[in-house]
Parts: sequence; structure tokens; C-alpha cells
Amino acid sequence: MLNVGKIEEGFVLDHIKAGQSLSIYHHLQLDKMDHTVAIIKNAKSEKMGKKDILKVECNIEELNLDVLAVIDKNITVNVIKDGEIVSKKELTLPKEIKHIFKCKNPRCITSIEQELPHIFFLADEKEGVYRCRYCEEKFDKRRLVQ
Repeated sequence: MLNVGKIEEGFVLDHIKAGQSLSIYHHLQLDKMDHTVAIIKNAKSEKMGKKDILKVECNIEELNLDVLAVIDKNITVNVIKDGEIVSKKELTLPKEIKHIFKCKNPRCITSIEQELPHIFFLADEKEGVYRCRYCEEKFDKRRLVQ
């Protein structure tokens, strides 16, 4: 049995679809930060069969968790303080997302004006559809979990 120690402050992302933890690791830009991170892949789960888990020791305010809801709003975010779960954060689709993904439309102004922020707005909450603020190109969220 694998034993990963508890963290004192940070969060645990649970119920991640098996195989998606590395994608989430990169989308949260944890590779650019100096935090302790444990990635558990293909853990047994009664509810899901297999799942991934991410444990991050850091100040939770440092991270933008908006991308998690876009990837899968069923991910559980457990907030840890003093080694204990103090709350569970419910994921909701943000109305607007900046600097998380890029517009792939070659005719979009963001392709020409490199310094413009990449901004997507929630066009259809029921379907979770995001569109580019500038050209209204639909974002294909399947690109997030490759």
C-alpha cells in the first residue's frame, strides 16, 4: 500500500478522472512554482473505478483554480489547514477566464497582437461553452485534458 504523508497547509484535489492529473498540474502552473506536490495516478476508487489525486502544499490563495471547473467540475477541492480538512471548495464555471488557454483562430486579433490577454467568456453555462472575447471562436475543452 502506498502511503503519502499529510500536508499542513494547501489542498487536495480528489476525484480527478484517471490520467488527468498531469494536465491539471500544468494548467495550474505548478511546474513553475516551488511547492511540494504529490501526484497519485490510477488510485482505486469505489465511486470511479480509478482516479487521480493531487496534493499540493501551499497557500491556496496563490493558485487560480478556475481551470478545474472547466476541465471537470466534479473534482473535489479539499482545503487543508494545520493538517486537517477545513473546507471543501465547490467548483463553478467562471464567467470569464484570462490567461489560461489561447485562442486557436489564426485570424483572431490575439494572433497578431501578442501582448493582448487571451480572454474567454462563458457563452453557454449549461453546456460549459467558452468563446474568445475578440473573435467568438469556440474553445474546445477537449484540448485541456490531452
